[in-house]
Amino acid sequence: MNKVPNREKDFLSVGTLSYGDDGLIAAIIQDAKSKEVLMLAWMNRDALQKSLDTGYTWFWSRSRGKLWQKGEESGNVQHIQSISYDCDADTLLIKVQQGGDGIACHTGAPTCFYRKLKGPIKTERFE
Repeated sequence: MNKVPNREKDFLSVGTLSYGDDGLIAAIIQDAKSKEVLMLAWMNRDALQKSLDTGYTWFWSRSRGKLWQKGEESGNVQHIQSISYDCDADTLLIKVQQGGDGIACHTGAPTCFYRKLKGPIKTERFE
């Protein structure tokens, strides 16, 4: 039996989301208009709060160990349209308007998901 969620209780705050042991939460960034997935990045509480406060995406750089705003150097900023979280409250879906040249990936590609795995994919029909 499917339980219909109570939408009035489905709003969490920054501090009540499920962050990993490292204090991070995955953030899937999606173009609000085209629905294309642009990138995946990591946020800590400070990055999420700064994103909420400014309306632009901020992330935690695991390699540099610091906060960074998407597009701070390239001009390809992301203006947040909405933020949702999944059923376990451990992944964010952030819909954005991609600014600048429309480039989300540091390689210069419009999206970070431009490469495909080789090999056949077995598919089955479920009825």
